[in-house]
Amino acid sequence: MADQWYKGLVTRIVQETHNTRRFWIQLPEMERFSFKAGQFVTLDLPIHEQKNKRWRSYSIASPPDDSNVIELVIVLLEGGAGTNYLFNHIGEGSELILKGPLGHFTLPDQLDKDLFLICTGTGIAPFRAMAQYIKAHDLPHPPIHLIYGCRQQCDLLYASEMWQLEKELKDFHYMPTLSRDDNGWQGRKGYVHLIYEELVHRQPAHFFLCGWKNMIDEAKHRILALGYDKHDIHQELYG
Repeated sequence: MADQWYKGLVTRIVQETHNTRRFWIQLPEMERFSFKAGQFVTLDLPIHEQKNKRWRSYSIASPPDDSNVIELVIVLLEGGAGTNYLFNHIGEGSELILKGPLGHFTLPDQLDKDLFLICTGTGIAPFRAMAQYIKAHDLPHPPIHLIYGCRQQCDLLYASEMWQLEKELKDFHYMPTLSRDDNGWQGRKGYVHLIYEELVHRQPAHFFLCGWKNMIDEAKHRILALGYDKHDIHQELYG
């Protein structure tokens, strides 16, 4: 199934921030699209003659729900052929070609260690799926720390949903942090690294990292310096 291409129908698009859109895609050829929270799909976009240069991969932002509809959240990249095509040529009712689910960036079989979900930008997508899946299935779980870095408050994705989830899901802690001055922001400021370093007390933990390479590289270095093993670190690299 993962290597087979399917037709997707874009059923809804929402402009979430000034440069980010949410795309809901239905796969009409199947009754349900089965995947694990944290996996991604690959789109085949008509932007190049070589097929491997047409492919763009995006984490599924919606949790598995036994339907044939998935949600992707995509940021417009300056000079990015794939995202420019999606933003300029794809509307509600458009068709896309995609394959999946793909990837192994998924929850461990046993939720018996603290979960540190560390991300920037649209890297929140797989973590939103994971957290909502845990809530929907009432899974027993250790403390979950969603540490989310953005530049400004207006860049935060799913903020109201995550604040609400913090109220509804026991031991779920949503910790957004802004790297630039933002008038009126009363929350955390700075980069994500200071937050998990503050919370870690050598307890058994899984560290899931999703975002740009620089953030992931630095996080891996810091987590290893805290005394954790490389096998405690799981990553999904963007770009």
